[in-house]
Amino acid sequence: MADQEITLMKGNEAIAHAAIRCGCDGYFGYPITPQSEVLETLAEQKPWETTGMVVLQAESEVSSINMVYGGAATGKKVMTSSSSPGVSLMQEGISYMAGAELPALIVNVMRGGPGLGTIQPSQSDYFQACKGGGHGDYHLIVLAPASVQEMADFVDLAFTLAFRYRNPAMILADGAIGQMMEKVVLPPFKPRRTEEEIIKECPWATTGRVGGRKPNIITSLELRSEEMEIINLRIQAKYREIEAKEVRCEKFMLDDAEYAIVAFGSAARIAKKSIEIARSQGIKVGLLRPITLWPFPVQEVKELASRVKGILSLEINAGQMVEDIRLAVEGAVPVRHFGRLGGIIPDPDEVVDVLKSSF
Repeated sequence: MADQEITLMKGNEAIAHAAIRCGCDGYFGYPITPQSEVLETLAEQKPWETTGMVVLQAESEVSSINMVYGGAATGKKVMTSSSSPGVSLMQEGISYMAGAELPALIVNVMRGGPGLGTIQPSQSDYFQACKGGGHGDYHLIVLAPASVQEMADFVDLAFTLAFRYRNPAMILADGAIGQMMEKVVLPPFKPRRTEEEIIKECPWATTGRVGGRKPNIITSLELRSEEMEIINLRIQAKYREIEAKEVRCEKFMLDDAEYAIVAFGSAARIAKKSIEIARSQGIKVGLLRPITLWPFPVQEVKELASRVKGILSLEINAGQMVEDIRLAVEGAVPVRHFGRLGGIIPDPDEVVDVLKSSF
């Protein structure tokens, strides 16, 4: 029953508690606003004394992502967290991990940019997360929580998907979700896997060879062009499988909707209030909330476009997800974008006014 206790905490704190409870083996990170509470909470909880989880503050984001690379190569459940400029510094390591097909969790609690920008919330890392911010043809599995509860729930889900497909996964949250306090039911404790279980579940890992045989080699390097193409084609086939099986989204008041808002994270919360206001004024509008930003819910957006008069992409940025919406819609209906910049969060009444003037 203790596992079902309702607790009030920040989204960042929920990430940390969920990591301990889902059997995470190691966290390697560096503090940066607005996600520093992840590392602070782990340090406060001291899981190395209870579950054996390693918690280490690295000297930089570059160091932390390469520590994650090393831990992931042994089949361990490892993770890091940062915010926008810090994740930029991790891009080379993330690309290496995608190329080496290593499962791990990266948490990005977004702040405004470009550059150092502001410590206030933003959603302007969509391109970086969903289009492959590093080099090469790769994708991360990207989950976008819209509540503190989902911050907790998505830790285990991200690890599950990462290991299922041997691919890095990212929880892409904005600063508002990371800093807000809500009631949350933390997940039950999972025991950390034994070395024998890791060897069985991860035969590809560096610890996966027994009986005197040579250890596996983990690398993203292949100097022969023909072999590199074969590797890339295999990875692309894996991405097609993920797109076919792992799309997740929420639909809200769409059954009779004449217009639709597409939004993720805290923007989706704003959208729900906007929908309440709009419907009180006779405007039939609903929400499609992508939970997986990659794979993006292309078919769901396409189906939506077949029965509404227009779609509004609500984002806390200058317009990034709207490109994927337009690609899915293929010109079937008008698609507009509305967002605020510099850490300013849109007001629900603003969104209603945009709906009225856009279609």
